[in-house]
Amino acid sequence: MKIYVGNLPYSIRDNDLEDLFAPYGEVVSASVIMEHETRRSKGFGFVEMANKEEAQKAIDALDSKEIGGRALKVNEARPRKPKY
Repeated sequence: MKIYVGNLPYSIRDNDLEDLFAPYGEVVSASVIMEHETRRSKGFGFVEMANKEEAQKAIDALDSKEIGGRALKVNEARPRKPKY
């Protein structure tokens, strides 16, 4: 299950995001979205977890949790809308 994680501190990197979700289950992938030109975090990312139950536990535990002075927004990722 893919999870959207918003309002991340700009210092968070992929491995930090993975470490944040690891206590709740198997993390398949974790990526912070970066600006191409500056390589600075855009303040959000995605985590994919091995199963829905573990993902839901992580969402329940981490949504609104304060990290680096920012309250995270964590929910199930929605499919991308076409650009056209």
